Amino acid sequence: MIAELKKNEYEISESQSAKFWRDGHILLRGLADAEEIERFQPAIKNAAEKYSTETRKLAERDTYGKAFLQIMNLWRVDEEVKRFVFAKKFAQAAADLLGVEKVRLYHDQALFKEPDGGHTPWHQDQYYWALDTEKTITMWMPLVDISDETGMLTFASGSHEKGALGSLAISDESEQTYAKYIAENDFPIAKAGSMRAGDATFHLGWTIHSAGANLSKTKTREVMTVIYYADGARITPPENQNQINDIEAWMGGKTVGEPADSELNPILN
Repeated sequence: MIAELKKNEYEISESQSAKFWRDGHILLRGLADAEEIERFQPAIKNAAEKYSTETRKLAERDTYGKAFLQIMNLWRVDEEVKRFVFAKKFAQAAADLLGVEKVRLYHDQALFKEPDGGHTPWHQDQYYWALDTEKTITMWMPLVDISDETGMLTFASGSHEKGALGSLAISDESEQTYAKYIAENDFPIAKAGSMRAGDATFHLGWTIHSAGANLSKTKTREVMTVIYYADGARITPPENQNQINDIEAWMGGKTVGEPADSELNPILN
């Protein structure tokens, strides 16, 4: 069972950790094997479809709405999905890349990009997170084989070193602002040509990233993500409405200045 997988089943080398901190992202091939994907893909897909609240047609949505169907904290409503999200192997990879002993769960989210779904604008994840640590990391794992045609995750390598670059949510504005910033700073653009189901990328909270549109007419890009942060982090005063919303949604009643260690944020490794 995936919840019982141990650290030694996927070792992170020193060179991988160094590459991760240099670039702000890394691709780990085969983090979940075919048997694990065969077991959990149907459960995650079924839960995402069951709990999605999006009822608008694609053409009726704005840029953010066209980018993906986003269904969060499925671990709270589905036991099989919880086993996936709580996998020690995934959390240990995150901890090893960050160079910390323990990591906590921020939240999970299914990101399903529908056929003809739009691009995901350039953005920084940590804009949304009121945490006093930069040791935050997102695992992004496709549950089906994907290519650039279906919306590959794309990174501006090294962009994390600048930290926060403005108060910009995912939007047309963030796309324009960060695209200009990336060009001005000549950050290398990196993305995989293809990913198999069970491959995973990990990226830091301040790494600027985006994803292309899903040009397929029939295939949904099914991706499951898990966001982790270093144990010991505290909640900081929110700097925007999205951080206020996140504290209320994901911090289990904890408030500014308190450790971010609620029952919604368990240690996972």
